[in-house]
Amino acid sequence: MFETNPYRDRPDHAFWRQGVAAPGDGGVDPVTALPFRIAPGDRVATAGSCFAQHLARSLAGLGIPPLVTERFAPAAGLRDEGFGIFPARFGNIYTTTQLLQLFERAYGLRRPRLRAWEVPGGGLVDPCRPRVQAAGFPDLDALDADRARHLAAVRRMFETCDVFVFTLGLTEGWVAAEDGTAVPLHPGVLGIATPPGAWRFDNAGFVACHAALAAFAAGLRSVNPHVRIMLTVSPVPMVATFEDRHVLVSTTASKAILRAVADQACRDDPGIAYFPSYEVITGPQAGGRFFAENRRDVTAEGVAAVMALFARHAISGAPAPAPAPAAPAPAAPAALPVSAEDAAAHAALAAVTCDEDAIVVAGEHG
Repeated sequence: MFETNPYRDRPDHAFWRQGVAAPGDGGVDPVTALPFRIAPGDRVATAGSCFAQHLARSLAGLGIPPLVTERFAPAAGLRDEGFGIFPARFGNIYTTTQLLQLFERAYGLRRPRLRAWEVPGGGLVDPCRPRVQAAGFPDLDALDADRARHLAAVRRMFETCDVFVFTLGLTEGWVAAEDGTAVPLHPGVLGIATPPGAWRFDNAGFVACHAALAAFAAGLRSVNPHVRIMLTVSPVPMVATFEDRHVLVSTTASKAILRAVADQACRDDPGIAYFPSYEVITGPQAGGRFFAENRRDVTAEGVAAVMALFARHAISGAPAPAPAPAAPAPAAPAALPVSAEDAAAHAALAAVTCDEDAIVVAGEHG
């Protein structure tokens, strides 16, 4: 007996023509199955690159108030700045190395030798989160006290969240030559002078990114055995590259590595979910329409498209967006339709706090 074509019984979404080129009235929906769904009452912690902020702000509108473990309370040298963007005031976490080291610092497994940077104007900032309080702290005691409060809040986040959502953003970063501590920005971007060779450029490949993510997941589950993990990849291109090549090439390489890391993490642990926000925004079916004129910022329409799919597939009991009425096929295949009302509801989510923006400001001439 001979085998027939093994693709014969595959579903429509397994084929480019049915799944992307001519997906039908419902538009392109690249989500097929997730290993778990988020239910009302689940404590959801979000972290990662700038795009992670869109998800965090949108969860409340879906009936899932995001977990917040660090709130402003008056203290010496402390300003009400940077709270509530993420569960704790850690700012953007661009690389898997940063994520792993956040866990290590929270549990005393890593103690960076460098305690502070002095920013122009005289304030002191935490090198691992230098832009959470722009003017810094008046002295080292105030900074150390805030850091202790912060790391306690990070521990509460890790130990109490039901779902941890991490958006992988970059492979490029900077680490201290002295002890390997990863920071979100080179100090020179902030106008901070450092000795030559004090900071080392690190562009992590697949092996290093995957190892750091796997080590983090193991650590997280050691303090929270029942946590569910969801990964996304940021669709936002790099603002600049330190590699000796075009930023477009570096962006493609970086996103390819991160997407492969997310895929491998899901292969290693089928309980880890991957949500394809990257594909929704950057795929050929979108035709670039989810990017602003600068071809980098994701528009409110793009955020709404992602969150419509997130509501449909990742949230228990969330109403699915109604499909658009049948219409002549457009010149470019359409993505999942989003109503004007949904787009307007997400317009306020388009602005995010992004450490990378400081690179452009610092590098502008004239």
